[in-house]
Amino acid sequence: MKVLVSGATGFVGRHLVAALLARGCEVRAVARNAETAVGLPWINDVEFIAADIHAADLDIGALTEGVDALAHLAWPGLPNYQALFHFEHNLMADYRFIRGAVEAGVSQVLVTGTCFEYGMQSGPLTEQTAPQPGNPYGLAKNTLRLFLENLQRVQPFTLQWARLFYLHGEGQNPSSLLAALDRAIDARDATFNMSAGEQLRDYLAIDVAAGYLAAILQQRDFNGVVNCSSGQPISVRTLVEQRLRERGASIGLNLGHYPYPTHEPMAFWGVADRLQQLLGGNHEA
Repeated sequence: MKVLVSGATGFVGRHLVAALLARGCEVRAVARNAETAVGLPWINDVEFIAADIHAADLDIGALTEGVDALAHLAWPGLPNYQALFHFEHNLMADYRFIRGAVEAGVSQVLVTGTCFEYGMQSGPLTEQTAPQPGNPYGLAKNTLRLFLENLQRVQPFTLQWARLFYLHGEGQNPSSLLAALDRAIDARDATFNMSAGEQLRDYLAIDVAAGYLAAILQQRDFNGVVNCSSGQPISVRTLVEQRLRERGASIGLNLGHYPYPTHEPMAFWGVADRLQQLLGGNHEA
């Protein structure tokens, strides 16, 4: 199986490329920054193409020639979830790219969605939970899914929409919670500023999530939405305390220093039953 991975040098992309290679897939990796790609461990094992997939002069036919599936991960502008850029630019640019790939003959497309499509809804969230996006990022992603589902009626193809929840691991955004905690540990800080930590979230290690995405791609008959999640809610405070134990570190937690974010509910997590069924029970957080 040959997979074209867009956004291949990003946080998720670099791990998905590795997971696909580990499963014996051929990979054509595309990203804008060739310098970043050169520093990645898989660079000599893939066909790498430096390109901007949103460029007006992109030769989509040449880019997609000979591939069995497209894994579309590229999405500029994160982690600013509130920027209008998401639907003023990314939405239509992504739709044009994916439509072009499908028209060029790509019959299977996996796109990474987001838990923010569910908006401010609390508790366990299944794929049947009606999306209610509450920020521009979630709105743009959910609208892209709707556009692509309508495209399927005119130009049939398999659409695998994988909703990502909270990911952590190598390459994560430096401003993310665990990245900030690791810096505080490395700097031997006496305290770590955080919220009260009572929020319940769905966290998944990036290498595990990438493995799930690769496995979904290999389920070539699957069409639809799937939560790429652990299915296990964990409090932010517990997550931080687990990392401290893993690192063998002792640091005072300055709980309540930051207010709770207003753009997400206090408790929400993905129900992973469909993922479990799809992967035949090989679903381990």
